[in-house]
Amino acid sequence: MIKKFIDKLLGKASSKPASKFGKREDVPVSVHGIDPSLVDGRALDVVHTLKRAGFDAYIVGGAVRDLLLGLRPKDFDVATNATPEQVKGLFRRAFIIGRRFRIVHVVFGRGRQDRGLSEVIEVSTFRAHLDSADAEQVSGNERTSKTALAGMTHAVDASGRVLRDNVWGPIEHDAARRDFTINAMYYDPETETVVDFHHGIRDAKKRVLRMIGEPAVRYREDPVRIIRAVRFAAKLSGLGFKFDDKTRAPLAPSLGLLADVPQSRLFDEMLKLLQTGHALASIEQLQATGLSKGIYPLLDLVVQRAQEPFVRIALQDTDRRVGEGKPVAPSFLLACVLWNDVREGWSRRQKAGVPPFPALQDAVDEVFEARIGDVSGRGKLGADMREIWMMQPRFDRRTGQSPFSLVEQARFRAGFDFLRLRAQVAETDEELAHWWETFSTASEAVQRDMVEAVRLEVQRNKASGARAGSKPAGRPAGKSARVHRMPSDQSPVEDPAPSYEAPGTDSDDAPVKKRRRRRRKPGARDADGVDGRGMGDASGG
Repeated sequence: MIKKFIDKLLGKASSKPASKFGKREDVPVSVHGIDPSLVDGRALDVVHTLKRAGFDAYIVGGAVRDLLLGLRPKDFDVATNATPEQVKGLFRRAFIIGRRFRIVHVVFGRGRQDRGLSEVIEVSTFRAHLDSADAEQVSGNERTSKTALAGMTHAVDASGRVLRDNVWGPIEHDAARRDFTINAMYYDPETETVVDFHHGIRDAKKRVLRMIGEPAVRYREDPVRIIRAVRFAAKLSGLGFKFDDKTRAPLAPSLGLLADVPQSRLFDEMLKLLQTGHALASIEQLQATGLSKGIYPLLDLVVQRAQEPFVRIALQDTDRRVGEGKPVAPSFLLACVLWNDVREGWSRRQKAGVPPFPALQDAVDEVFEARIGDVSGRGKLGADMREIWMMQPRFDRRTGQSPFSLVEQARFRAGFDFLRLRAQVAETDEELAHWWETFSTASEAVQRDMVEAVRLEVQRNKASGARAGSKPAGRPAGKSARVHRMPSDQSPVEDPAPSYEAPGTDSDDAPVKKRRRRRRKPGARDADGVDGRGMGDASGG
């Protein structure tokens, strides 16, 4: 009996063609083998609370997939037949969010989630599977047709893309709405049963990524599924997962459907590709599936430049930080991707006689206009990118009060990490990055000694230059003329940035004055740069 049941799960038994809702299989722990100790206690609390109130509740999605594979999930989602209002009423800290899909965030702990002081369990209500042929049609998209969509519960655009379908339904409908079979399983931690409608256990064991339903139709209903398919394939490629042929074949032919998706949504999906710990694998999947160009202009550029040393090391650094549980911010990665454009524009303007600092400002403006556009370049993300870039020439000034003021900047750590990556690809001196790393963590007394040592070295260099009949260089310690390394077809640019301090406060010859330093709040800037790399940017979390 058990063997027959296992064979059926693995697809070895013949069966009639399944309906679009599949066939429910309640799989016992003796078959699926999930270790209950891998389940997060807060997710258990949410499930128990809902079930005690008389509702059905299951752990769903990628968490069930990871549990089947013997992995400890990073995130836990719960699905229930309770409405958002009913869920909210059962928990002290619960918040209804979303417009198209209204879900509930149940918050545990205290403080900000991205500071590791709290955890959010996302609770969604089972949704009905609706036939797009029965939907009302609007002429525009979700942005241009807001008024028309206001009173609709089920609507599509002219291409068949679903714009509204937020209708509650039974669990089998909810399963049919999900993208992949391996993400459409429901785990009841109380009975230790997995509810499987679409052979998700079979596909998980075979390491197959299979779209539920007809893939081409599912991509047309929501073209963003194309990007999500790439992201899932990248995330699971290390575990041996691959697309089945029917899921993979329509991906590239469906690319044109993304033209109807709002640019802001595509921008967010691009960030998910690059900031979930599998950036390099995502780029490989884009190339392998014929999607390396045409999803979003800035993503096209990332794929194009992925093999350039500076961009590649930035992608690797982002994957590493996510893997270590450290925060990342989109401003940092995008600043790395577009840095070459900034440098080229900066050099070109200086050759035309523009002073270095205005030249850098103009180059940054040009890059925003050409590459970022109106999606995020004028907001906080753009401001942080600008600050990272404008900070780079300031790292060459290591005398007077400049180092002390620079290290106090809110985005100092992001700027320093950018400098560190530049040093790793030999674009600037490793000694410079090491000096700033030491300075940023040293006591004030050691910092004063370091700045004084640089000042004395500058004086020695000036004296040596004067004896040799040359013009004093006035450069930092150990270097007769520090330069910014430019691309091979460009000439070097000497110390382009003037001091940001008032005149007379940053003389190379004046010894550094002992100063009372503003006491920073505990935790305001740590060694991992939470303030610099992981806070303040939307979607960076």
